[in-house]
Amino acid sequence: MVKLLGCEVNVVCMGVGPPIVFLHGNPDSSQLWEPVASALEHSHRCIVPDLPGFGRSSATPNFDYTLAGLAGFVEALYSALGLQEPVHLVAHDFGGVVAAAWMAAHPDRVRSFTVSNAAFNTAYRWHTWARIWRTPFVGELSMLAMNRLGFGLELRRGSRNLTREHIDSTYAVVTPQMKRSVLKLYRSVRQASFAGWEERYLQAAKKIPVLVLWGEDDPYIPAAMAETFGAKRIVKFPGAGHWLPAVETERVTQEIQSFVQSAA
Repeated sequence: MVKLLGCEVNVVCMGVGPPIVFLHGNPDSSQLWEPVASALEHSHRCIVPDLPGFGRSSATPNFDYTLAGLAGFVEALYSALGLQEPVHLVAHDFGGVVAAAWMAAHPDRVRSFTVSNAAFNTAYRWHTWARIWRTPFVGELSMLAMNRLGFGLELRRGSRNLTREHIDSTYAVVTPQMKRSVLKLYRSVRQASFAGWEERYLQAAKKIPVLVLWGEDDPYIPAAMAETFGAKRIVKFPGAGHWLPAVETERVTQEIQSFVQSAA
């Protein structure tokens, strides 16, 4: 555990070499990226945190889930781990939002950026669940109604090839704190929040290599968003759905390994 901004943050570290920071999204935890990190630890120092309020990380009642606050979290993590060189960033879903915000704020800290199925763009129209979570009372009711059956059905709607084991391990870290954090996160980052940040990110992407990995059958984020990251390369995975790192782990690992080596 690492103490950051008043939060106890669970950070999985493995391997030695140039650092790679992996960031998960919602409703995930560091477990999403651990299989990929395990495959890369022979050549890189892999750093896989649970975001505040997710997985095994705590969050203070007033943790700042705005873009500035999320970028500040990654900056605090960078400093706490004693990192001094630019890192390779790898992120999925809302982790991509966190990573892109930090890259916009601190482009000198980033050697390369790999992102899968995320949106950091004012043109993005948020999916139905995001709108529900943003709505007072309705969002709270949705969290009270969440159970293992409904949770599993929704994840399978996102990626039909998810294993039962993956769904079970993801649901195992769904806590009351995590549910509150999801509501705060989606209520803090809105479509208009990307104004200004998007432009700063794209300026950084002109100098920092970006790779987009995209599961094409994503019911939450349109495929057009893959084109908005200023990527050097876009790799699409037909049939993969939203949770690409979990359903195409081997191919995702190969793409990341090749990319970070070329960006070294």
